[in-house]
Amino acid sequence: MPGARGTSPHPPRVLAPARHPLPQGEREGSRSPARWRIWLVSLTAVTLTLCLALIIAAAWWIEQLGPAPLGKNLTYSAQVMDRNGKLLRAYATPAGRWRFPAEPTDVDPRFFDLLFAYEDRRFYDHHGVDPWALGRAALQFIAAGGHIVSGGSTLTMQVARLLEPREHRSLKAKLKQIVRAIEIERHLSKDEVLALYLRLAPYGGNLEGIRAATLAYFGKEPRRLTLGEAALLVALPQSPEARRPDRFPQLARDARDRVLERAAEAGVITKAQVARAKAEAVPRARRPMLMRAPHLADRVMAEASDQSIHRLTIEAGLQTSLEELVRERARSIGPDVSVAIIAVDHATGEVLARVGSADYFDERRAGQVDMTVALRSPGSTLKPFIYGLGFEDGLIHPETLIEDRPVRYGGYAPENFDSTYQGTVSVRRALQLSLNVPAIMVLDKVGPMRLAARLAQAGGKLILPAGETPGLAIGLGGAGITLADLVRLYAGLARLGTTVALTERRGAGYAGQPQRLMEPVAAWQVGNVLRGAPPPDNAAGGWIAFKTGTSYGYRDAWAIGFDGKHTIGAWVGRPDGAPVPGILGRTSAAPILFDAFARLGPPAEFPSAPRGVLLASYAKLPHPLQRFQTNGLASENKGPPLRIMFPPNGASLELASGGDGFAPIPLKVTGGRQPLTILVNGTPRTTRRARHAFAIAPDGIGFVRLTVMDAAGQTDSVLVRLQ
Repeated sequence: MPGARGTSPHPPRVLAPARHPLPQGEREGSRSPARWRIWLVSLTAVTLTLCLALIIAAAWWIEQLGPAPLGKNLTYSAQVMDRNGKLLRAYATPAGRWRFPAEPTDVDPRFFDLLFAYEDRRFYDHHGVDPWALGRAALQFIAAGGHIVSGGSTLTMQVARLLEPREHRSLKAKLKQIVRAIEIERHLSKDEVLALYLRLAPYGGNLEGIRAATLAYFGKEPRRLTLGEAALLVALPQSPEARRPDRFPQLARDARDRVLERAAEAGVITKAQVARAKAEAVPRARRPMLMRAPHLADRVMAEASDQSIHRLTIEAGLQTSLEELVRERARSIGPDVSVAIIAVDHATGEVLARVGSADYFDERRAGQVDMTVALRSPGSTLKPFIYGLGFEDGLIHPETLIEDRPVRYGGYAPENFDSTYQGTVSVRRALQLSLNVPAIMVLDKVGPMRLAARLAQAGGKLILPAGETPGLAIGLGGAGITLADLVRLYAGLARLGTTVALTERRGAGYAGQPQRLMEPVAAWQVGNVLRGAPPPDNAAGGWIAFKTGTSYGYRDAWAIGFDGKHTIGAWVGRPDGAPVPGILGRTSAAPILFDAFARLGPPAEFPSAPRGVLLASYAKLPHPLQRFQTNGLASENKGPPLRIMFPPNGASLELASGGDGFAPIPLKVTGGRQPLTILVNGTPRTTRRARHAFAIAPDGIGFVRLTVMDAAGQTDSVLVRLQ
């Protein structure tokens, strides 16, 4: 009501229900945790998504890289090795590069000390990548404003780069190296990784791997290196073209010295060693790759071109020594003259050295023509085999007297080399002086066809012009033969009558069974005579058995000899077959032969005389053996022809037991003048006789040569097999 006490002019407001107020901080905090959680979850999701995407991308990228290269199919230079594994000759890869297999055990240990100190100190601790080295490289990259100062590469990463060469340095290339390094170490051991580095590291030009480098720069294998050499080999792969010692020797020296200094800082070597190594000269030129036994190497490569390693029976030291000998002697004889030598172990037939020419690269001497397999006239070198068959047949003995006088066989009249005659001489003297007439007399009895057939059977085939048959002239060199075949035949004399094929491949062994050349007694007698041949001037005789020869027109000079273990043959002449006035076997080839034997070391002892050798002077020889009779000089009153009727030549007889041994074998003879002499394998025998039949006590089973000789010098001989 108006005017009422306690009333207000405005109506009362209706207030909202009161709320309990909260502090300011509590009100804001009620919203903040939710937002933070949302932000954190979102960030985590984005991060995980990015990581997953990166992982997927990395996995995809790694997958695109393909399998890790492990160096399983590397191509290496073909190698021809000697009997002890030493390199004789190598051939570049089809790409024209020199690359050889190598293992850590093939390299001087000091090389690895320097390599690890300079390149990868924690090589044996990491798994392909060194985080410390990569971190250092990253800091240097940042400090240099984005320029790569060092790569931080481990040796494994370098191997990865060598297996997959990069076009240029980049982050992508570095990441690829890291991935490949980890993959490589998952599959290979540390030594296998090192082996790949030793095979692939570049050393300038077409040199890859440490063996190619040591052969080209130092002329040796990497097993024994000086400290300076090892340091140079560590430095070169970092910049192989810029530091090539044959082009930039000072840069190569500076790089080598930095390796030495860092190794000293690492405590690997001392300051004194550094000073001595720095004083070593740096090679200023590349050496040519080894070319020992080049003709033989070419041949074995042609025979098996798909092989990368060829192991031969050659001894590298002897081969090198004989190549030097041949080169020196050829230069002293004349500018167009070449020399060839073969040295063999006649027990096995293994060729220890084979020199085909005086200089492989000398075009004037036709150096690439292998004269060890060239057909040449043998001169007088076949005479020992003529006399050997005479000894075998019981026609002659070393002390038998023979006439050295003019003789004619139809239209053929042999003459001695000096056109003089010695008169009556012993067979020993005739062979030692290489008299022509006595040799032809014996060959007339032995038969030139038989001689040629026996030599061919033993591996020394004589080559005649088409349509011709062997005649007496082959005894003086009227046929062709190779030095290799002659050496094989002389090795048969040293082996007491059997030959084996010459072999140059290691482990090949005998090529077939030994072939018969002549009876052991005859072979020993020939060798015994040849030991007394006059040696060349200023040389001692008696320690080797040898024979010289000179072909018609002074085209070929020969000297072939043997001791108790080795047989060596030497040839001198022009490869084109032109005459070389003045060359003789005794003065040109024999000195080379003696020098070659001297380089083998002390001579080996000759075998002792086999059973059945008749050691007697002329006076004590059986009468038919005291003087040799020829068709031209013998008495005309020879009586009826002498013939062995039984056993026939080539027969096989089965021995019967009798008493303490075998029962005697019968020998039936017709014709001839009494008394008759029976020889068994060249040895006179006392026999029981019943009219024209003889009973001979055999020594045992095997081949036996039975020879009958009458008082007029007629002979007949058969070869039978007792079983």
